Amino acid sequence: MKKVIVSVVLLFLITVIFCADKKQEISVTILYDNYLFTEGLKTQWGFSCIVNGTEKTILFDTGTYGDTLFYNIDRLNVNPLGVELIVLSHFHTDHTGGLIPFLEKNSDVSIYMPVSFPDSFKIEVAEKGAEVISVTDPVEICKDVYLTGEMGTEIKEQAIILDTEKGVVLIAGCAHPGIVDIIKRTKEVVKKDIYLVCGGFHLSLHSEDEVKKIISEFKELGVMNAGPTHCTGKRAIELFKEAYGENFVQMGAGRILTF
Repeated sequence: MKKVIVSVVLLFLITVIFCADKKQEISVTILYDNYLFTEGLKTQWGFSCIVNGTEKTILFDTGTYGDTLFYNIDRLNVNPLGVELIVLSHFHTDHTGGLIPFLEKNSDVSIYMPVSFPDSFKIEVAEKGAEVISVTDPVEICKDVYLTGEMGTEIKEQAIILDTEKGVVLIAGCAHPGIVDIIKRTKEVVKKDIYLVCGGFHLSLHSEDEVKKIISEFKELGVMNAGPTHCTGKRAIELFKEAYGENFVQMGAGRILTF
């Protein structure tokens, strides 16, 4: 009898330790994009996604127009009241335009934006009732979720980093400071293998040779999967697809990624 009790206790302790160490499944749903993944949604120039399964539910960027954002939110059965944190990548309308309409539905949020955002914008957001948090350096905003900190010179930007069970996931809004530099910063912030880099890579004006060089740098930096979209450029996306093959991740409004 004592052996049975000891065995049960040991099994219980092993289960507790295993569950405590295991990360919860994280999902990223693309709410707003100029590419379509799921029929029935609207596409428009811009980007937004929602991160679920982390310590707090996070909205990353808000697209250009609130009506398009909420059209897709409704059809994807996303609850806007569940959002606790908002991260804005940079001060361009195609990433911030849906913010004020969103705050009209849910202002009980903390918003992380690069410190360089105009004071007038910060005041407008604060007047809606949201908490404004200016970001300069890399920061952990909740368990296993980090921001790169403000990067770049002419157009300043930050990206979001998820430390998942599969590895590090980096989501970029437009990557104006350079997607390769953002990856390098990510590897400094979270010293783990990079499972996926996705979002806007801002390569539409780059030549094919330049894009191929960037793809080579992705692989040299150990990026296992690539999901370019939004401002990356159609030809650049094709080149990533050719180079990454089965490790290319098709993006677009309605895509749900799980880690």
